[in-house]
Amino acid sequence: MTLLTEWEMAGHLAAALGFGAVIGLERQWRARMAGLRTNALVAGGAALFVLLSQYGFLGAVSEVNYDGSRVAAQIVSGIGFLGAGVIMRDGLSVRGLNTAATLWCSAAVGCLAGVGLFVLAAFGTAGVVGANLLLRPLGRRLDREPRGGAEVSVDYHFEAVCPETEEAHVRHRLADALGRPGYRLREIRSQDGPVPGQVTVSALLTAEGEGCRALEEAVGNLSLDPSVSAVGWSVVPDPAG
Repeated sequence: MTLLTEWEMAGHLAAALGFGAVIGLERQWRARMAGLRTNALVAGGAALFVLLSQYGFLGAVSEVNYDGSRVAAQIVSGIGFLGAGVIMRDGLSVRGLNTAATLWCSAAVGCLAGVGLFVLAAFGTAGVVGANLLLRPLGRRLDREPRGGAEVSVDYHFEAVCPETEEAHVRHRLADALGRPGYRLREIRSQDGPVPGQVTVSALLTAEGEGCRALEEAVGNLSLDPSVSAVGWSVVPDPAG
């Protein structure tokens, strides 16, 4: 095995930090929890552990049965715990899976840079960034693609009941919950609620294809708001029959 000088090891570490930062730029730009610094630190930490496994125990190799690959294997397990920390459940959906997978890839890129496989690390970095940037619109297009080959627009009526003092807050929450790809929010209006002091905030939106799942997610999110006393949705009948 060719021994590296400390300056060469520092170069490997710098490369790992740089590759991780490139991956983190896209995450930071999209305002994800694990952004520029987190991905750079994950890649740099992985490189440090790999360098430690290669050169940190050279004096003990002749005395014990030493396998440096075990350290790299433990990096995978450790990143798994870190990735679990960014995965959250939001209603019926799970958020953070892509961020966790990106952290895992950053660790792999850091390991490659740590052992000096810079070309492969560069290709890995390009692959991760490309997947996050290029596959996102493709995935959204597939999600919006209606089943059966024909686009069917469905109108939905969504409403929430809250105190008059919380009307502005609930209108904002409602617009945020329903403003998602594939949905066109047509109007939001308020009217007197079922009892004095309350107001009913209603929204009319159009979805391409089946939108029940997303509406149930919005109901679940708004029902957790203490200012909302009732929330629900219904399909607006088609005037054409």
